[in-house]
Amino acid sequence: MALKEVAGTLEAEGMEAEIVPIGAKAVQGCIACRRGGASVALDRLNKYFSISNMPVVSSQYWNIAYGSQPGEAARDAEGMQTMRTLGRNMAWVLKGLKTQPLPGKEPAVKTNFVR
Repeated sequence: MALKEVAGTLEAEGMEAEIVPIGAKAVQGCIACRRGGASVALDRLNKYFSISNMPVVSSQYWNIAYGSQPGEAARDAEGMQTMRTLGRNMAWVLKGLKTQPLPGKEPAVKTNFVR
């Protein structure tokens, strides 16, 4: 439900969007989390992006919608609003990336913490 909300917002902003399944089951980072409890799962995912020099688009809250049963996340009004804000922010970033050159990249420097 949350991805459909983001995709719909991207399309409303003039961007193409496609949801591509990457497995046979729904993605679940935290089975018994409350609103703030799933932030650890979100943080863990974002670390892979940031260590790879990828831009990470934010929203007004953590990019998470909640529901314990299929379709229930659609009734998470705050989560759906967060997804729409995320979609608008993504569209803004993507439009900017089309018009701006990528920043230069320095050669990697590795630090040996064992001295």
